[in-house]
Amino acid sequence: MGGGGGSGGGPAGGWRSPVGGPDYASATLPRHLLRGAAGFGAIGAGLALLPVLGLPALLLVPVGLFALRGCPMCWTIGLLQTLSRGRLQRSCADGRCSIAARPKDAGQ
Repeated sequence: MGGGGGSGGGPAGGWRSPVGGPDYASATLPRHLLRGAAGFGAIGAGLALLPVLGLPALLLVPVGLFALRGCPMCWTIGLLQTLSRGRLQRSCADGRCSIAARPKDAGQ
């Protein structure tokens, strides 16, 4: 299975995070969990229905991969990005970058 397409190693749609890396996150956590349920459900259904429907059941697998934005790992990375969005702060000084928890009063 591919890494999500594209020559840049990012998601097939070319989404980019604010810091320039690939962005697999969804706008909200419920939306991302729904995307995961649809993706994993379609892949599971395609494989489970293979003995009953034959090869046409495998048409559900690409649908599941599309919902997961490429692969199960892409979905997992997106889950972590969705959870951390707004909670982590990246700072760079003197050629060194670090990630730390955003101060409680910083987003208000």
